[in-house]
Amino acid sequence: MIIKKGNKLKVDYEGSFDDGTVFDSSKHGDHSHPLEFEVGSGHVIPGFENAVIGMKKGEEKKVVIEAKEAYGERREELIREFPLTALPKDDRIKEGSILMLGNPQGQGFPCVVKKLTADKAIIDLNHPLAGKKLHFKIKLIEVN
Repeated sequence: MIIKKGNKLKVDYEGSFDDGTVFDSSKHGDHSHPLEFEVGSGHVIPGFENAVIGMKKGEEKKVVIEAKEAYGERREELIREFPLTALPKDDRIKEGSILMLGNPQGQGFPCVVKKLTADKAIIDLNHPLAGKKLHFKIKLIEVN
């Protein structure tokens, strides 16, 4: 069976940057299990969905996904200032921390604390992987 939109898949993957640093893997870290998704549902980045179309069960491939097909280009207008009172009270929040904020639709998204002062925080609302070219090793392990 050749993969097309509408297929439900399980894949193992490893994502890395140009320098080879691994940023995510289905076998290590938070995930430690295959990624499951429906092709065309929008639950994974567009470049990843496009990469699996045409694959067959058991096939492995390496792909490079440009920023525009991954998490988009960085946008400077998404660096915003917030009063500290708008952030969760947590002593672990510091410059460089990744916070999960919610949008009006109730979905969470990661953002980075760029700077803290006595009364405000500069937050980068760009996805931490925005503007980056991503390399993936993908293995298709199951098709439904």
